[in-house]
Amino acid sequence: MIELVPGTNINRYTIISEIGEGGMQKVYLANDKILNRQVALKTPKNKSAEKRFHRSAILASRVNHPNVAKTLDYFAEDGREFLTEEFIDGVDLDKALLSSYTSVDPYLTAKIFHNLAKALSASHHVDVIHRDLKPSNIMVIGGVSATGVKITDFGISKMAGDEIDEAAKNGQGSITSSQTAMGALPYMAPEIIQSQGQVSKPSDVWALGAMMFRILTGEYPFGLGYMAIPNILSGKHTQYPDFIKSNKQFAPLANEIIDIIEKCLNLDPSKRPTADELVSLCGQLCYPVCNREEGVIGDTRLAYGFIRIPNQPQVFFHYDSVYGSKPVSNDKVIFSKFLGGGHDRAHPVIKAK
Repeated sequence: MIELVPGTNINRYTIISEIGEGGMQKVYLANDKILNRQVALKTPKNKSAEKRFHRSAILASRVNHPNVAKTLDYFAEDGREFLTEEFIDGVDLDKALLSSYTSVDPYLTAKIFHNLAKALSASHHVDVIHRDLKPSNIMVIGGVSATGVKITDFGISKMAGDEIDEAAKNGQGSITSSQTAMGALPYMAPEIIQSQGQVSKPSDVWALGAMMFRILTGEYPFGLGYMAIPNILSGKHTQYPDFIKSNKQFAPLANEIIDIIEKCLNLDPSKRPTADELVSLCGQLCYPVCNREEGVIGDTRLAYGFIRIPNQPQVFFHYDSVYGSKPVSNDKVIFSKFLGGGHDRAHPVIKAK
């Protein structure tokens, strides 16, 4: 079997580098020699996954939306299955936001929620259920600004879903012993655990709601590991932190987002909104679309301070514009800035990790 190292030619593609690896697949950056473009080339890691790869590729190719990574090609060569997908010049949601922000402000949360709802709606319209929605399957373009988000691995998620189904059918012990199922567990709908792995469109809606809870609060809604299972089954999630509702600058939008999240996390699948309804609900949210920058808190006073940016004038901020924990001098922050008298002004301001 050919070793996939830089320079290796597979069909019409030349391997540039390995760029990722999950429980089910390896991902390579490759050059399409015919169309002269870069693509993500994916191949299953083992024979068990390989048996389902073709079926999964067919499912993935049915979804066509700007917020979904596009499936481009499928082929077999040298005894291996390959899937090519559009190359997304970004990183997954964990690396882009959750590892940078202590918690993501309601403005950016609403934008992400809205875009992912539209992607989910497109997939459900062609009867494709993702089954494994989690931050590692959401690609983010533009770093902390999240100028673009795309759901990926619709095909691979079908294989992961099969493993999750099998684990669920064999009981909670099998779930906690499956690496794939454990990765999905923080976002897993209760009916998957209760009903022997039965997955439906509302299961995707639950997963999206659980992800949005984590983005908005910085906390896993039901905890991590096997301890999350009783919380998921009871529907009792972690309390929303006080800071989300205590600041009047952010509370109105945050409350609207929370209301949608709670609808997604209804224990009864039939009472959750459909993906189309989610698009409508998120479309009613009023949120700005602004680039984000990173800086360091400089001088501060009782109610305001300044943010230092290398080789740029300082940016003024008021503590009323801070979302989450209060930053102090020398703390790293993420913010948007706008023109102001004397100094540009920052809003919102979020303490970075």
